[in-house]
Amino acid sequence: MNIKKIKKSNKAALNGIMGIIPIILGVLLLVSIITVLIPTSFFTNLFTGNLLLDSLLGDFIGSLMLGNPITAYVLGSEFLSNGVSLVAVTAFMVAWVTVGIIQSPIEAKALGKRFAIYRNISAFFMAIVTAIITVFIVGVL
Repeated sequence: MNIKKIKKSNKAALNGIMGIIPIILGVLLLVSIITVLIPTSFFTNLFTGNLLLDSLLGDFIGSLMLGNPITAYVLGSEFLSNGVSLVAVTAFMVAWVTVGIIQSPIEAKALGKRFAIYRNISAFFMAIVTAIITVFIVGVL
């Protein structure tokens, strides 16, 4: 292998990572602020029990926020214990970890704008489908 090519590749990779770090820090700060400012009680008052409306609202809210699966399970348990419907919680959890409106700038820069847009749109609709299928499989409406 050519050492010059390896050095050039490593430099390009490092430059790419260094360019994304400020965006990642901004996203983390924004997520932290949103998570602290919006209490859990807000979500319990928002959902009505309507299958389609709750799945759409859960999906939309989960899409706007960013989180990891462990946090989603904790939030989902809290929501369920506070009377939020299973379809809303499922849509929220799936969107929380798959749709990334907040991290879209990072994804677009790293993987391309077109990819980020198509991936987020398909993940948004699949979260609703997943939530409705889950409710029918579990048999809770």
